[in-house]
Amino acid sequence: MRPNSQAAKHRSSHDTEREFGGTLGAVCIPIFLPLTVLFLICVSRSPEASVLQWPPPLPSADQLWEPLAPVLLLGWIGLHALLYLTPVGKVPFSFVCFSLSGFHGLCISGVLLMLLLGLGAPLGYLFELLLPLAVCAIAVSFLLSVYLYIRSFWAPSHALALGGNTGNPLYDFFIGRELNPRIGNFDLKYFCELRPGLIGWVVINLGMLMKEVELRGSPSLAMILINSFQLLYVADALWNEEAVLTTMDIVHDGFGFMLVFGDLAWVPFTYGLQAAFLVVHPQALSSLGAAAIIALNGIGYYIFRKSNSQKNQFRRDPSHPSVARLETIATATGKRLLVSGWWGLVRHPNYLGDLLMALAWSLPCGFSHLLPYFYVIYFTVLLIHREARDERQCRAKYGLAWDTYCRRVPYRIFPYIY
Repeated sequence: MRPNSQAAKHRSSHDTEREFGGTLGAVCIPIFLPLTVLFLICVSRSPEASVLQWPPPLPSADQLWEPLAPVLLLGWIGLHALLYLTPVGKVPFSFVCFSLSGFHGLCISGVLLMLLLGLGAPLGYLFELLLPLAVCAIAVSFLLSVYLYIRSFWAPSHALALGGNTGNPLYDFFIGRELNPRIGNFDLKYFCELRPGLIGWVVINLGMLMKEVELRGSPSLAMILINSFQLLYVADALWNEEAVLTTMDIVHDGFGFMLVFGDLAWVPFTYGLQAAFLVVHPQALSSLGAAAIIALNGIGYYIFRKSNSQKNQFRRDPSHPSVARLETIATATGKRLLVSGWWGLVRHPNYLGDLLMALAWSLPCGFSHLLPYFYVIYFTVLLIHREARDERQCRAKYGLAWDTYCRRVPYRIFPYIY
């Protein structure tokens, strides 16, 4: 890169619009989100399970620490680091090589868990370890984020994320300075994105199911549905792992506290709150109710998978018979925007499917408590915010073509609503 273009990039990175509340958000979020994780776990285990209870249920120091927790957490991360390094499913992407072996990691984890259960391992003890494990995951998130921030100052300028190189240390620590930090061939961001946290979420769910078996002799229908739905979601993400290489997290956002904490602590300990809730607050579910919930999840999954597959196929090969006849709009960048098929219905049909599934994960918990619906409420806010970020970036990238696209596809996520 020529010196003058380097200077231009440097100026633009410092002038980039700061997101998530800028400096104030960068200070508050790393404080309040970890506390939120611990609060939600405590609420899910309390008899009232009320997010509005005051004073909130506070854990004792003994409940926050268990020597076994860091051993399990670091062992789990180490196991998946080894599986990541196995020579399975490598794929070149943007002149680097990513290990697409996440689904193999899920399968191997499943085999190991079945062996442990066969040997009588008390997997239900994960219920008691939830708080200590969450504390350790939060601590690891902070330590890794500090390491990433320090090492980013030795990274070449072309390896820095545009939005994370503002010169404000608090904001850059939060958002991430380096785009894809690597140790040799080990991509730290890509590893954390889909491995220990996402598969760990499934393991925690299984632990909640086994705890329910210990307490009541068998898992409830509601618990089985939640475990099944969320296992399908994780397995789908790992089976279609290549698709994550084009997401905003990988191609745009730096790897800082925001993504580290989200991957290692937020996802495994908040996305499965429904299972933890059911351990203490069992819910009866009729066959008709279960059938309706299964249908809702199935519809959501169908929309989610079909729309993502259509987009990915179009990116790989626009001449493929399944997408060749779709109507498109040309852009100045040479890329084309889909305005028919799933992507002519709304601008983000995959988000619509995601939200329908999120609702289906909460409904087995009944309507007596708000806590099980935390995920669908949070996820709605997250996807609307993400859609707004995507809107800004696409308008800047495609210009007038994006305005034409928006006129052709006026609804963002919900048809005829939003």
